[in-house]
Amino acid sequence: MTRLLIGALLAGAATSAVAADLPAYKAAPAPAVYAPPPFSWTGVYFGVNGGYGWASTNSNSFGNPSGGFVGGTVGANYQMGQFVLGAEGDWDWANLANTQTNLLVSNHMDINQILTARARAGVALDRALFFVTGGYAGVGTNASFAVFNGFGGSQNSWVSGGAIGAGVEYAFTNNITAKVEYLYLPLSSTTYFGSTVWSERAPEDVSLLRAGLNYKF
Repeated sequence: MTRLLIGALLAGAATSAVAADLPAYKAAPAPAVYAPPPFSWTGVYFGVNGGYGWASTNSNSFGNPSGGFVGGTVGANYQMGQFVLGAEGDWDWANLANTQTNLLVSNHMDINQILTARARAGVALDRALFFVTGGYAGVGTNASFAVFNGFGGSQNSWVSGGAIGAGVEYAFTNNITAKVEYLYLPLSSTTYFGSTVWSERAPEDVSLLRAGLNYKF
């Protein structure tokens, strides 16, 4: 019996020694997962924009000009959490025009320039930015009239007012963003051909529906 106990103890010790000499098994480390930094709207940007506009002159002589426009944009944003504040300015060449004929007189109105300088405020949902905007707006106009006998006249005016609107912008990459927006421009009333029998006062309200593509630095 004693011999059996001694033999069992020696066998156990030998097994432990052999196990101690075997290499320890370790699980392979999990592969590292790269997490890109969150997107930020902070930065300066430049871009192009274009779209369609229509105006209401409240004038039987000039009617309601409409047409397309295209131009450039510059702006800057600063993001704080989900909130984004910014400023944006743009200039567009435009061709919002209409010709109205009343009896023997033909009247033409053309809005040929559009300028806005606005503040923006929005909420960012990662790469999507929902914003409202407001500020200054001005348009360049040309009004003309022609009488059947060939007599006529033309006047260029710069008409100022405000701009309010809203839109959404999406960042396709860290640098390229695209937006769609609607702007309403309530403008001051302007008198054309003053001191003549063809004098016409025309308040103008302009609506702009446009898209833009920007490059952010």
